This record gives sequence, structure tokens and C-alpha cells, in this order.
Amino acid sequence: MKVRILRPRFDEEETFTGKTLSLRFSPTAWAKLLFFRDAGETEIGGFGITPPDDLLYIHDFQTVKQQVTCVSVSFDDNAVADFFETRVDQGRKPEQFARIWVHTHPGNCPNPSGTDEETFRRVFGKCQWSIMFIVAQEGKTYARISFNVGPGGQVLIPVEVDYDKPFLAADQPAWIEEYKANIHPEEWRGIQEQSMTPEERAELATGWPEEEIEEFDERAWGFEDPDNPWWWNY
Repeated sequence: MKVRILRPRFDEEETFTGKTLSLRFSPTAWAKLLFFRDAGETEIGGFGITPPDDLLYIHDFQTVKQQVTCVSVSFDDNAVADFFETRVDQGRKPEQFARIWVHTHPGNCPNPSGTDEETFRRVFGKCQWSIMFIVAQEGKTYARISFNVGPGGQVLIPVEVDYDKPFLAADQPAWIEEYKANIHPEEWRGIQEQSMTPEERAELATGWPEEEIEEFDERAWGFEDPDNPWWWNY
């Protein structure tokens, strides 16, 4: 899906009445996300932060401490807890900071993997609504909103960068510090390494088969019971 640019409007009487449902980024949030995507060769993940009166407008992108590989993101449990507690202390509601899951794919395909689908179902399945957003290299995107009340349902939605609202300047020094503090790459070995003998582990120096690229790690969202994440208490 191609990202659409919303240009500034100078007619103050013009409104958005009747506009198509879409996920919108501020130019600053979009620039920060691409900065993190391109800073390494791994996936990275985080949360879209929105104002209380416009829950599909991401004005900030925030990460937490995480272990990352080319195919996975594993959030630190304590970091997620601190992130939630800080936002609640600031007077924000979960729908402003914990409903839009944002992550990147280092390849050119933004479509969710089986791991992405499983994580989205387990972690966000009890929310009234939630969004999975993925941006790959070359700017290709995937955005799907899921409704889990009433009859439920899911629909793909377009992605836009909204220049019509005021936005902050880029802060690359701060982004660099956040990246260094939160993004911790590790070499991906695949799930089968856990059951290997020392001799088999030694053979990893020659590389791992490319076809074995799927692994699901429940540590990614820091919960002991995958069907009852601790943060639903917020």
C-alpha cells in the first residue's frame, strides 16, 4: 500500500466531513519511524501515540527496550510496564498509546507474517479495537484495523502523512539516544537452536538455513499467560 500525502489546507472553513477512514501520521512521527527502520538491518517495534480526540492520528512513535533480529522483536517486560505506567500517570488512556502496534520489516514486503498474526490476536484480541501497522523498505505499508465488539470485523485502511496539522521539528540527537537505549540487535539463530547439542551449535558458524525463518516468542510482549496479558488491568 502506498502512503498518501495530505497537503496543508488554507481554507479554514473546509472540513474533513465524509473523509475515508485512514491511519494518519504526523510528518515528525513518520520521519522518526523511518529513521528507526533504516538505522539497522533488523525489525523494530513500538506504539503509535495519539491525541484523545483523534485516535487514528499518530503524532508520536515510541519504542521500549527490545531484543531484535531480522525476523523478530522481543519487548522487555519491565520496559513495557514502565511505558504503560508513565502514560497512565500522564493522564492518558490506553486507547491513546496501546492500541496501534507499529513495527517494521527489513525486507520489501509489509504483509504480516504468521508470527505477526499470532501476536496481534493474542495481545490485542481483547481490545475493543486495535491496529496492526507495518512499514517495509522502500516505503511499502500494511495497516489493518480490527474490531472486537459486536459482530467484530477487520478491514485494511489507507495510510497517510498529514501535513495539515501543526507538527514538531525532527530531533535526530534524541532519536539516536532512544535507539541506542532501546534497540538491542542479536543474531538470529532460529528456534531449533534451543534443542541442539554443543556439536550442532558449533555448526551454526557456517550459517542457518534461510527457509527456517519463523519463530514465535511469547517474551515479545512480556506476559506469562498469553490469553490474559497483564496490561488489561489498565
